[in-house]
Amino acid sequence: MTLLNRIEQDWQRMRPELDASPMLTGLLLDRLGSAFARHIEQTYREEGINSSNWDLLLTLLRSAPPQGLTHTELSELTAISGPSMTNRVTRLLDKGLVERVVSAKDRRSALVRLTPQGRELVERLLPQHIEREQQALSVLTGEELRALTGIAMKLVGHLEVQAVDEEAEADAKVGS
Repeated sequence: MTLLNRIEQDWQRMRPELDASPMLTGLLLDRLGSAFARHIEQTYREEGINSSNWDLLLTLLRSAPPQGLTHTELSELTAISGPSMTNRVTRLLDKGLVERVVSAKDRRSALVRLTPQGRELVERLLPQHIEREQQALSVLTGEELRALTGIAMKLVGHLEVQAVDEEAEADAKVGS
């Protein structure tokens, strides 16, 4: 019996009138995300990098022009809040993987970009990262993978819109 089956049976026994399927699906999605992250993190854990920092490094490699990106641009591209972004950039600065440079357009603004060491690290680990993702997903057929991707995109889109709506609602209550 899987843990999920056990939890489902426990809920049926304790509260038979309760539809626990949303809870079980949420638990399953949470476990999937954690297991997938643990599997992928093996790629860069030895370098002292976590998944959040890796995502930031990948974003800089993939999206940054040579001069770099502002903290705001990085936040938008990674869906990470300003204070969290500052902490992550600082950790990567301390490791010598990124650098801050003054913006030529606005001297008050700083840009973040990969250092040569950071670029070398990402370029070296990227093939291993992709291989580990392929390993994790290899149990799925092409059709299943497309379906999973579509469902995940639909759920993420829905939850992001819901979060914005709830935040606006909370702000309206504070303002009144």
